[in-house]
Amino acid sequence: MLVEERYRRIRALLKAHGTVSVDHMTEALGVSRETIRRDLVELDTAGEIRRVHGGAMFVESELPISVRAGIRVKEKRALARGALGHIGSGQTLFIDAGTTTAILADALASLSGLHIVTNSVAVANELAGERAAKSGGHAVHLLGGAFNASVGATYGGAAIAEVHRFHADIALLSPVGVDAVHGATSFVQEEAEMADAMSRNAKQTLILADYSKIGVRSRVVSCPVERISAIVTNSRAAKSADAQALAEAVRAIEYV
Repeated sequence: MLVEERYRRIRALLKAHGTVSVDHMTEALGVSRETIRRDLVELDTAGEIRRVHGGAMFVESELPISVRAGIRVKEKRALARGALGHIGSGQTLFIDAGTTTAILADALASLSGLHIVTNSVAVANELAGERAAKSGGHAVHLLGGAFNASVGATYGGAAIAEVHRFHADIALLSPVGVDAVHGATSFVQEEAEMADAMSRNAKQTLILADYSKIGVRSRVVSCPVERISAIVTNSRAAKSADAQALAEAVRAIEYV
């Protein structure tokens, strides 16, 4: 069994039962206790589960953005490089808030002539900063609205109303998960509403999802499958059943 398939099944067991013993997971997956323990260490380190004595438990809430910023950084940088191949000078881009899109902003700072519309303070700051200016600069519009300090982003009716004033070439979104049935999903409704508005007002929607998000369904749909133009994910996910299902449901998947 491929490692990503084991991770998917472990997540599913924990989501269904809350807390599951190592013995139960060993029997359900048909692998050794040592394999399960290694998988749990990896998933715990990534912040997706919590190990407890004799097993593991499902994480009920999304990790703080300060913690998520330090997880799978190498993989997120690869996604950012992959996204650059879809972006051309002079385009208008919607970019939502998140640790992946913050890394994307760092990559975009080396380009010039883009019009950026974002609800993320980190994205706006990076793309309006000195490094971007040295490359020719971008026009950056930070959406107004209710400010969420824990995420460093604006949300709510005022911010969404502003989104509808723009027509973007591409919406670049980084959800909590993406699967073949529900599309892109988010943990928090206000984040899902922002991503939905951006997607609806863009010609194309590009989903940036590292390998751990493939096949994952969170609480609220932020962009249904039919509106996803392409998904950029890590090559580590290529052989998983979830990625294969997504390849049949969306227009394109790019592995980086």
